[in-house]
Amino acid sequence: MQIKVLFDSQALRKEFLTGWGVSFLIKDTLFDTGEKPQPLLKNMEYMGVAVSGIRNVVISHDHWDHIGGLWEILKKNPAIRVYACPGFSQGFKNKVKSLGNELIESVRVFKVSEDIYVTGEIPGEYEGEFMPEQALVAKTSKGLVIVTGCAHPGIIDILQVVKRQFPDERIHMVLGGFHLMDQDERLIEVIAKEFKKMGVEKVGPTHCTGKEAENIFRKEYKNDFLSIKVGMVIDLHS
Repeated sequence: MQIKVLFDSQALRKEFLTGWGVSFLIKDTLFDTGEKPQPLLKNMEYMGVAVSGIRNVVISHDHWDHIGGLWEILKKNPAIRVYACPGFSQGFKNKVKSLGNELIESVRVFKVSEDIYVTGEIPGEYEGEFMPEQALVAKTSKGLVIVTGCAHPGIIDILQVVKRQFPDERIHMVLGGFHLMDQDERLIEVIAKEFKKMGVEKVGPTHCTGKEAENIFRKEYKNDFLSIKVGMVIDLHS
């Protein structure tokens, strides 16, 4: 199993386009779509990823920087199934349906395809408003890989949900947005140490995690810290 980094704020080489938001491809499942369609599509082209080969799109939450490339992807492939939280806006749901794509609202943990799951809706908050979010979970020979969009419910809360859903599995890796940009340094240090206590073996914080938080995780994880960049292919050997 491989994870291809299709969109992020940093890139391996100058031909890749960057911006705000994330997008990862795991097998035939796309997780989030960044802020704009053209950079995402161009990066997919550079990495040899065909829209026709995508079977599922999992959207973590319906903020602009996670759904920006979605509509062009769906227009190019009406066979794609879209996995959303029940609490997403009605406008989002209507637009998916208007393009002819199947919308699946994941209330609880749900198997998307072989070894790929969504957590289902986890309640969160953003600027005082309810913000439902879900994470993607991949089963690999090394353990679980958890992919997050922004972690508005709290990154530790998300990990706890996954541990309850998969009690017999260890967590090999957590990557994506941890949403720690505006958090106190001492709290971030506590969170990084909690990752270790929960048995998380590798981390790849990106997007809304914040540079200070990334540095704290880098210090805590040393060689098990992944610096995520567009163009990367993370080989999970399964």
